[in-house]
Amino acid sequence: MLPSEDAQWVGAELTRRFGMPLWSFTLSATDANRWAVRLARLATGRSKLLVFGYSYHGSVDETFAVPGPDGTTVSRPGNVAPPVPLDLTTRAATWNDLASVERQLAHGDVAAILTEPALTNIGIVLPEPGFLEGLRELATRYGALLMIDETHTFSAGWGGATRAWGLQPDLFVIGKSIGGGIPCGAYGITEEVAAAITRHTDAGEADIIDVGGVGGTLAGNALSTAAMRATLGEVLTPEAFEHMTELATAFTAGVQATLDELDVPWSVRQLGARAEYRFARPAPRTGEESALAHDDDVDAYMHLATCNRGLLMTPFHNMALMCPDTTRADVDRHTEVFREVVGALYA
Repeated sequence: MLPSEDAQWVGAELTRRFGMPLWSFTLSATDANRWAVRLARLATGRSKLLVFGYSYHGSVDETFAVPGPDGTTVSRPGNVAPPVPLDLTTRAATWNDLASVERQLAHGDVAAILTEPALTNIGIVLPEPGFLEGLRELATRYGALLMIDETHTFSAGWGGATRAWGLQPDLFVIGKSIGGGIPCGAYGITEEVAAAITRHTDAGEADIIDVGGVGGTLAGNALSTAAMRATLGEVLTPEAFEHMTELATAFTAGVQATLDELDVPWSVRQLGARAEYRFARPAPRTGEESALAHDDDVDAYMHLATCNRGLLMTPFHNMALMCPDTTRADVDRHTEVFREVVGALYA
């Protein structure tokens, strides 16, 4: 509720990195997604959201959906008490399958395609060549907005996958890392989306002042914006991303060397400063394939075995995300430990 110079600086920096001209702050990426989804509905006059099976967008109710039989949409396994059946709010498609996307868009009721540039919460499932460009083309053709969530894929580079891969979203969401651990999030929109929203607010059809998903009072507070300015200005610099990506490349190479040497039927994928191995070979190309590759027993073994050797791997993932203080010695230690614990299974 109290504007600050830090907020102005952060907004300009987000534009410089990701290209969106207009920004608003939240306290999490989940909250940013919730409000951006509502704005997409307002701008398009449509009710439904299109998501991909096993994508991740925080705790937004509409996103816990997977494709069901015969083009239906069903709740993702384990979804906690969805308020309504998911097919009322959501259409679900399969990652890396443009035909499945077009089938869902053809119904004419999708306000926005909400997607990560790569799936990240079911291992790392990278987009195949032409897939993201196809999403942009299909969204435009069928009158839907393209909404990119870079909360996790910011690891791809200084300007995320959006800058690195030349993406062209209509709405953009980010959170977590831009504040270095202080609760924050942000969403950006294009001038065209803003104009569509303004037409409805000017006509008195929508009140977007302090009644939206962002809560209002604490969004963009002085602590959050100061943390975002410090993190973006002094920590997550181009030089830091170069260093982190080099280490992630070495981490990936170390894992792959063990998989090749021992002929282990796993795979490893890298997304800039982030790398993760999955219990499948070849690497999964859809969220559903990656979900089938999960193994509770092997996962527990890997976390316990590495922890017993002094390495704490990311909970719920077999993933490493480099930071500016990570060293090559840290990576080499992981390579050594990974060879030892995987060798106990496959040697």
